[in-house]
Amino acid sequence: MPASPAPEFSTSVKLKYVKLGYRYLVNHFLTLLPIPIIATLTLHLIRTGPEEYFHSLWRMSLQYLDILHAICSVFLVFIVCTVYFMSRPRPVFLLDYSCYNPPKSCRVPFAKFMEHIHHIPSFDEKSVQFQMHILERSGLSEETCLPPASHYIPPKITIEASRAEARRVIFSAIDDLLKKKGLKPKDIDILIVNCSLFSPTPSLSAMIVNKYKLRSNIRSFNLSGMGCSAGLISVDLACNLLQSHPNTKALVVSTEMITPTDGPWAECIHRYPVDIRSRTS
Repeated sequence: MPASPAPEFSTSVKLKYVKLGYRYLVNHFLTLLPIPIIATLTLHLIRTGPEEYFHSLWRMSLQYLDILHAICSVFLVFIVCTVYFMSRPRPVFLLDYSCYNPPKSCRVPFAKFMEHIHHIPSFDEKSVQFQMHILERSGLSEETCLPPASHYIPPKITIEASRAEARRVIFSAIDDLLKKKGLKPKDIDILIVNCSLFSPTPSLSAMIVNKYKLRSNIRSFNLSGMGCSAGLISVDLACNLLQSHPNTKALVVSTEMITPTDGPWAECIHRYPVDIRSRTS
């Protein structure tokens, strides 16, 4: 006999309502999940009676109490360890540093300095004597150097002369540092420059970024007007930034321009430190 044709499923069951029921079950799965559990517990309670049911439930809770306590202890230790490792300070390392070493042509012996002082109109005899006392008691040697603009009589009091000193000192120190460490300018993520007396526009940090074609997203900071504490402030700022940005390198340029721009000669400084710092996670 020929087999009877199978009934068409689409005509016997309305697939639309099946899909709607399946979608409702999936969307409210967590809400409907306790229903079979509650039904099972209710049926067990009816069969065994209330006293026997609660007695068996108490014995079961005592058996699993130790396991629950162990799981909670492990979970608590895991949370404490996670919070500790996430909140502890990350190490910051000094990779290297470089200082500008001026040439012999910038050397200013005491006799030459005092001769220049006498030719500056703003210095009277009392000021000259005061400068002499400073030279005798400050610990400066005959090898102390001054920038080229300060060797003229009178000194070149121009912004361009100060910029020329900044380019000579900063670029020489950075070039030496990058060469020693084998780094490329693109490897620098943070740039911090501090110079109290000389604060031009565009800034010294912008001058460095333009010279070395540093990355467009570099974090650049230019600190000025903070006196001798600016060097320590720059290092502290670099440490904080390296803590916040893992696996980055910071270049800290700490300098002071002593080419006069609007008055008498400033304090004689012959070393300009530059250092580069990095953080490892």
